Amino acid sequence: MPRKATIASPLQDKLVALPESRQLDVLADLFERRRARVLRVPLVSILDAPDQTPVVAWIERFIAEPPDRLVILTGEGLRRLIAAAERVGLKADFVAALAGVRKICRGPKPGRALKEIDQSADVLAAEPTTAGIITTLKTMELAGTTLSVQLYGEDPNLPLMEFLSQCDLKRFDTVAPYVYASHSDTEKVQALIQRLHAGEVDLIAFTSKSQISRLFGVAKKESLESKLRSGLGQTRIAAIGPIVRDELMHYDCEVHIMPESSFFMKPLVRAAELLYSSDSS
Repeated sequence: MPRKATIASPLQDKLVALPESRQLDVLADLFERRRARVLRVPLVSILDAPDQTPVVAWIERFIAEPPDRLVILTGEGLRRLIAAAERVGLKADFVAALAGVRKICRGPKPGRALKEIDQSADVLAAEPTTAGIITTLKTMELAGTTLSVQLYGEDPNLPLMEFLSQCDLKRFDTVAPYVYASHSDTEKVQALIQRLHAGEVDLIAFTSKSQISRLFGVAKKESLESKLRSGLGQTRIAAIGPIVRDELMHYDCEVHIMPESSFFMKPLVRAAELLYSSDSS
């Protein structure tokens, strides 16, 4: 496939650090088409949950007795569930059961995953965060009903679990179909921190909370926290959406770039262009 032509952009010659792993090449290509220089440092990878037994058991329960509602927190999680069902010969049954369940999605990405199986979200959260899901669920009559939740990583999502435990549900069930794993060598992360500290990086773009925790985890372990904070303090920081923005703010990082409403890679790059365009105006 021929490479797409480059386009004029205020991002030209900017050095952009990308911690993205899953779709690193896609994001890198968006910046490189705009003639930016890209520093690839994939910090995490996404893997199927190492123990698939509880995942398959959840799928079997879902098929045998579909819940009234399903909360889908990530598109990645739904795709992993469909793949897990396919591996044990239950994909058709799972997709059929899913069609009859009211699906509450945290944001647009689960909706995209549903579209791949010709389904759609019934309800979108008030905002694409756990707080947004809870706000949305508060508008529903949950007492005496059944509800399932697709979690992600190894985060039990305690705020959501605490809320649901107080809703007088007849039953609620959870599944975590994937985990995050360290991907980059520690030496590569150290090199990124040194380049941030040296002021060489114009922009760093984060697309998940796990990237942030991995970066700060390595910095702490290698006694580089002060250099990382100094480096981030002199670097433009982009967040793909409010969940990532809030995690960065938790680490006292100022977020300069975030899409206004559509939290995907292309809007992230466009938001970066707008910021640099305003710099030159």
